[in-house]
Amino acid sequence: MKALWLLVLLLLGSCGSEKNETMQSIVFLHHSTGRAVLRGGTSPLWYRLTGKGDVYNFLVRYNRKYKTDFAVQAKDYPGEAGYGGYNYPYDYYNIWVKHAGELPYKGQETLELLTRQFDVVVFKHCFPVGMMLEDTGQPSADDPEKRLENYQMQYNALKQKMHSFPKTVFVVWTPPALLKEATSEEQALRLRDFYLWMVREWDEEGDNIFLWDFYALETEGSLYLKPEYAVGPGDSHPNRAFAARMAPLFASFVVDCASHYPPKITLQ
Repeated sequence: MKALWLLVLLLLGSCGSEKNETMQSIVFLHHSTGRAVLRGGTSPLWYRLTGKGDVYNFLVRYNRKYKTDFAVQAKDYPGEAGYGGYNYPYDYYNIWVKHAGELPYKGQETLELLTRQFDVVVFKHCFPVGMMLEDTGQPSADDPEKRLENYQMQYNALKQKMHSFPKTVFVVWTPPALLKEATSEEQALRLRDFYLWMVREWDEEGDNIFLWDFYALETEGSLYLKPEYAVGPGDSHPNRAFAARMAPLFASFVVDCASHYPPKITLQ
């Protein structure tokens, strides 16, 4: 089970054993937390002016050292215009599964369109993903309410969809955590249950989907985002110091997955 690597693999960086240097075009679908990691310790003003943060700098150094050409394009996805900006399990399911095809849905590129442009697709959720309601016993992938039972159905449909693009590598962030004062214990336990389900059951060996364990890095074994990693009281965004630590780990992990994904994998 790939979940066993967790923090060890983040440091060592290993996604497989075969080199495939053609997979160098990466798209990162994100909102504010992802933007913080892309920026890392770079000055926010410089990042706004140039779009070049710690992840970009890591790739420049890596390309220079290993004679590669990795490039990441960041997209605010789903966008505010047209869709509303929500990026929870339902929203990826809604755009990529329910409204799959060769045309954008409400201005958002479907997976058919994204995989045509990029070798590697990275996506994540914003931390309100953890504001989960109690299960009802009537799960539905078509239900946008934040419930574990719905998340599981949506993620299972998303996995089947991603498996239909075996030449594309997918990197999925485990869900970001919330500060203790920004959530309830019940919600934090539900988020942990979702996280554990992702790494223990949903994640599969030998497929084209890899989990970057952001939840473990933020919580370090607790139920909540550690306060010293947050912007401030009540704000569950990662602060600049923590983002500076995360940026090279994230960039290294994505590059490793892109470089070593078995190119002849067979998916059922």
